[in-house]
Amino acid sequence: MNRIEQFRLYRDRMNKRILEQGSHLGIKRVYNLDTNAYRDGALSSQTKELLGLVASMVLRCNDCIDYHLIQCIEAGFTNEELEDAMNVALVVGGTIVIPHLRHAYETIDLLRAERSQQLA
Repeated sequence: MNRIEQFRLYRDRMNKRILEQGSHLGIKRVYNLDTNAYRDGALSSQTKELLGLVASMVLRCNDCIDYHLIQCIEAGFTNEELEDAMNVALVVGGTIVIPHLRHAYETIDLLRAERSQQLA
């Protein structure tokens, strides 16, 4: 099992535990707000995922980077489009983003390999 598969399983398991636990109303509201923020509006959901990727890289959250890359690749973004967005993150965030840029490239490679296996 690669780290993307582990990430998906862990994220699903822990989100389910948090939300089934009779969570605090504030926690439920944040989860709902997060879900609704990425729905189509004046900006498409695909554009919002790309924005989420950039923000996650600037904030240096590898879990968030993985999540948004999964969504972006499912939305059909090319590597060139992702690279262009990640360049914006690097410019905004500075060189401290470089380790997360490495992580993002590895994630893209894993997701592309996974997708090609599914198509084979």
